[in-house]
Amino acid sequence: MPEVAPPRSAFAAPPQGGAAGGPAEPGPRRPLGWSLWCCLLLSCALCSTGPALAAEAVPAAADPALEARVMRVAAELRCLVCQNQTIADSHSGLAEDLRREVREQLRRGVSDEQVVQYMTDRYGDFVRYRPPFKSSTLLLWAGPALFLLAGLATLFFVLRRRSRLAPDQFEPDDSAWPEPSALGDRNERAR
Repeated sequence: MPEVAPPRSAFAAPPQGGAAGGPAEPGPRRPLGWSLWCCLLLSCALCSTGPALAAEAVPAAADPALEARVMRVAAELRCLVCQNQTIADSHSGLAEDLRREVREQLRRGVSDEQVVQYMTDRYGDFVRYRPPFKSSTLLLWAGPALFLLAGLATLFFVLRRRSRLAPDQFEPDDSAWPEPSALGDRNERAR
């Protein structure tokens, strides 16, 4: 019965020796720059697919003054998806729709303030990048200062309480850190 070789994995090392178990015969040699040409060809192929994956540019308005107004109003409105960008900076679909809505309203002759008010009425004060100071947004405006004051007060009371403790109430640091002179002796012995 003929001997059947076990199947080889794609990651297995090539068999040693030739067909008769002797030394392997060298195969055809590739030129030295062959791998360089393969890398160059692969790079060109990857770079050429980039434009195919890119989104189509949004055409600018025929009127540059209108486009400047659109960007000025869009810089006042927050992207509801990103929440950390204005709709002028965001590339989300909702931001593009909101910019298109702003552009249409400005074409109809609506003032900048009326466009911002329309968006505020529709989405609430959250859509404004700088919400107005009123009772419903008081925590939003005063929150960072309150957190800072609470943190400083906590730090003050903790440090004050620790300063009143006697030195023997703290854990000893002898085993955690060697004396500086011991470090110097160890460095001298290592030389």
